[in-house]
Amino acid sequence: MRITKFGHACVRVEHDGTTVVVDPGVFTDRAALDGVDAVLITHEHADHYLPDHLLATDAPVFTIDAVAAHIRDDAPAVAERLTVVAPGATFDVGFPVRAVGELHAVIHPELPRFFNSGYVLTVGDRKVYHPGDALTGPGEDVDVLLVPVSAPWLKVSEAIDFARAVKAPRNLAIHDRVYSEAGLGIIDGHMDRFLPKEGLEYVRRPDGQDL
Repeated sequence: MRITKFGHACVRVEHDGTTVVVDPGVFTDRAALDGVDAVLITHEHADHYLPDHLLATDAPVFTIDAVAAHIRDDAPAVAERLTVVAPGATFDVGFPVRAVGELHAVIHPELPRFFNSGYVLTVGDRKVYHPGDALTGPGEDVDVLLVPVSAPWLKVSEAIDFARAVKAPRNLAIHDRVYSEAGLGIIDGHMDRFLPKEGLEYVRRPDGQDL
């Protein structure tokens, strides 16, 4: 299995001839979609979903109903290769995937909640979890957690506690474009202060670099 971080919340997962990209948004280099076999989208925010990226590939797209509605309006040509998945559903993209959760984390109590489903990818004998913009647990043991580390809806204490609750042996930082390098350095320091004590590895990789 190969996991490559491609800008903010986007990751590319490759295994046994299958390549899947999750959440190619406005901070994602289009090269992330080269040769991709499937695209997964967790929710409709632009840092996770960019219609131009979907138009740049012929790969099937798997996402929730709320995002599918946007795709039909924003990129009608993609609609014929669009599959809508429900929370809890399992589907196949070359390897099994399960949709997890229904709602985006609270940004502010006075703002409407958006829909969001994360994905557990079963890649050979390992499981990788991308939660999208939520702190909803996967409901099963996973080997790699793609852990959000910076967002308007997130505190560092919540990121730490989320990783500790999931208990994935390896934790790769995602959702990291909205802080400066100085701010991310502070986050890294806190994650490294708490997670290794529980035997959990934490890493943050530059764009284009593999886990």
